[in-house]
Amino acid sequence: MNTPSTASSALSADMQSRLALAHKLADAARHVTLALFRQHGETDNKLGEGDFDPVTKADRDAEAVMREILTREAPDDAINGEEFGVTEGTSGWTWYLDPVDGTRAFIAGLPTWTTLIGLVRDGSPEIGIIDQPYLGERYTGWTSGAEINVRGTVTPLNVSDETRLTNAILSTTDPFILTPSERGAFEHLRQTARLTRYGLDAYAYARLSAGDIQLVTETALQPHDVAALIPVVRGAGGLACDWTGEPAMLGPQLACAATQEIMDQAVISLRRSAGGKSRIGID
Repeated sequence: MNTPSTASSALSADMQSRLALAHKLADAARHVTLALFRQHGETDNKLGEGDFDPVTKADRDAEAVMREILTREAPDDAINGEEFGVTEGTSGWTWYLDPVDGTRAFIAGLPTWTTLIGLVRDGSPEIGIIDQPYLGERYTGWTSGAEINVRGTVTPLNVSDETRLTNAILSTTDPFILTPSERGAFEHLRQTARLTRYGLDAYAYARLSAGDIQLVTETALQPHDVAALIPVVRGAGGLACDWTGEPAMLGPQLACAATQEIMDQAVISLRRSAGGKSRIGID
């Protein structure tokens, strides 16, 4: 799956090496998740009775195999994974792993889940991969570019050049996890945008980077949800901000837009609720 590109060859030798390692992780996770997708295996609930936060064998096994590779090939790097927590490092680099982002979609047999791999240096997201194994799509971003690999064919990623929110396609995973103030802000965006789609998890950011969607707003995000998204969106020419319009941190609120004009229009609504706190994030 890992096919070198002309664009990424302009990176430093160290960054090319780390990008190759990120692809190696994605390949390993893909081998695990594809074998378990649509097999109707056992699903556990992280939260016990009441709320439902699913986790599957695919989540655990895919993260485990990625951690094995990192322990062997980048032992000085830190790891922050959704399933097995934090392993401290000394290099200043941290790998953020979400083996199955969109576990609800995974257990429903819907091909909108992804594997997220983000590499952060001293708090700055530098490399990101959004991998959708079933569709054979891998979206890769770094500080100066982004590309999509579809079954071995690599092409650059470029966001839409749309500038009007009234012409935009908007996405969020689930408006019901929003606080009342956040929901009010999102409702204003929904009424303004041309079209709104739900339930795509990180795949929405992938399609924003490919030019199909113009605005994605989310909240209640953890660092492992966000780290991979920012380099892909920015590498494709888009913007990744918090809900006040400032450069995005590693959660909890994220707004990504194809153009500055759409971001400026969205932030008028979003900044009113930027201080609101959300419930646990959806995965």
